[in-house]
Amino acid sequence: MAITKSKKEAIVGKFGDVAKEAQSIVFVNFNGLTVGEVTKMRADLRAKGVGYFVSKKTLIERSLTPAYEGTMPSLDGQVAVAWSADPLASAQEVLAFTKEFKDKLSILGGVFEGNFKNKAEMSEIASIPPLQTLRGMFVNVINSPIQGLAIALDAIAKKKETA
Repeated sequence: MAITKSKKEAIVGKFGDVAKEAQSIVFVNFNGLTVGEVTKMRADLRAKGVGYFVSKKTLIERSLTPAYEGTMPSLDGQVAVAWSADPLASAQEVLAFTKEFKDKLSILGGVFEGNFKNKAEMSEIASIPPLQTLRGMFVNVINSPIQGLAIALDAIAKKKETA
């Protein structure tokens, strides 16, 4: 079905707003999803602060190419755009759904820190652990030498008590 010129202008304007507010954008191929699956996915994404919009590839390219640096990845199949103000949330949430809907959903690429990224780069970004997990890992790294020293001192003290 043909889209009117005013509707196209509205879509390009929406992508302009997305480009201003989003820290990251993910291009998603969603071939074969049922209406129920898409509805569930949209609701879950919305609950986590991630926007999701389906559009024609030409409108996506026309509106986002001037806003970012680099080369836009190839957009094959049916394409949707997921975005978020959190730099990692959109990529992480889409990656979680690609695991749930294995052959029906895939990441095609995206935008991160003002640059277009290909599929592999966006998949790496999506696999970065959440901030709380990273903080826990950092505390563990800091605590490890202190814990080792405490264990060694305790072993020396026990050895001297028995001697």
